[in-house]
Amino acid sequence: MVTTPSPSSSEALPASRFIPFARADLIDLLDHDDRLGGDDASRFRELTRLLEATFHVEFREHLERLKAAYAPFAHDPDTRAVRTYDAAERARAQQELLAGLEELLEHANFERIDAEEIHRAFEEESLLKVRIEVDLDDLEHLLIFRRGETARTRQVPTFKGLRSKAVSFTNYEKVLVFVTFKDREHFADRDIDVDDLSFTPGSTVLKLFQDVPKADIESLFPNAQVRMRWIDRLLIGIPAVISGIIVASTKLLTTIGLLVLLAGFYLGIRDEPVELDQATLITLGAGLGSFGGYLTRQFTKFKTRRMEFLKTLADNLYFRNLDNDAGVFHNLLDAAEEEETKEAILGWYFLRAAQRPMSMVELDREVEAWFADHLDCDLDFEVADGVRKLRRMELVTGDDERLEAVAAEVALQRLDERWDQVFSYNQERGGVATSDIGSRG
Repeated sequence: MVTTPSPSSSEALPASRFIPFARADLIDLLDHDDRLGGDDASRFRELTRLLEATFHVEFREHLERLKAAYAPFAHDPDTRAVRTYDAAERARAQQELLAGLEELLEHANFERIDAEEIHRAFEEESLLKVRIEVDLDDLEHLLIFRRGETARTRQVPTFKGLRSKAVSFTNYEKVLVFVTFKDREHFADRDIDVDDLSFTPGSTVLKLFQDVPKADIESLFPNAQVRMRWIDRLLIGIPAVISGIIVASTKLLTTIGLLVLLAGFYLGIRDEPVELDQATLITLGAGLGSFGGYLTRQFTKFKTRRMEFLKTLADNLYFRNLDNDAGVFHNLLDAAEEEETKEAILGWYFLRAAQRPMSMVELDREVEAWFADHLDCDLDFEVADGVRKLRRMELVTGDDERLEAVAAEVALQRLDERWDQVFSYNQERGGVATSDIGSRG
């Protein structure tokens, strides 16, 4: 059971620049807010549709560049490779891939999780109740980004499910993991059998997850290994010792005595031979059989417990996994389009609704206050980025201290002029469409 965060619980978390509302819902809310008047109000939705289409075309080229950079590392069984890549080409492609991926994540308002935060998460108690170890030395490159940080509470079972307790934790709505493993030589130098690894040395893994508790980040790593916690060792070890003592005292005492006498005779310590009649052999076999059965039961309990842990980890990844490999690009592309469009719409709307010049600081406060008052949302609006986009499209005028948005009719005309240049073959390409595509702001 997971409860949604209350307003009081979310106040403890820092304001996020991610706008946690769907673009269509946000447009509806602004349209019904009645801050615009006359022609601006009637043309508002036309303007939003043209802005959406503009960002879609721009990010499409960003997607194609990412797919081309990812080609040397792709895991796509449906397509056949027509060429191979040497080490220099793979290194260059990886640099382009990392740069393009980070840029796309920035557009989508993801935040990078640095090494210090990763180590802190490793030290926190996992909600999975499974001990997981990750060897970061296996990784050549590691990128982890998150978005949508919320405070949540979950009822966690205790005492074998007889009771439960409420546990508060920080949850990430989206988490991206990009990993490149070191090559085979790295593992050969450590005397590790490559065939025993759960991953391929030198491979690249790209995954997108949803609803990840901060303390469970280590479970997302592709080289995560399940280990026994001390409490689990005790739960298995203590009953094993007790049952072992019972078996030894009831089943093995006579057998051990016979084995000692036999050993003493064969080593010359004892002169009198041991008579191995039928009854003695039955006693010896029963004792050894009981001991063998005891060892088998304990090994089975250990393996069963380990399988339970592996299933817990597998279930956790199965239900949290959102996308893999090149499919992640499409998911991020849609998120980036959403965020860029929302920022541009908000900037234009509140500047136009003000009916007076506004500074960057005033615009920032106005947007954030609207989210706090109307949607109970603590937002860190990316005002500088929003204004840069509007300036690039010539939808605002003035400097940072006196910003004004152009009328909706003028904005539509200017956006339409940009569209005319996207697929223009009568003039040299390299104007607005190609130079601006994928650029931040």
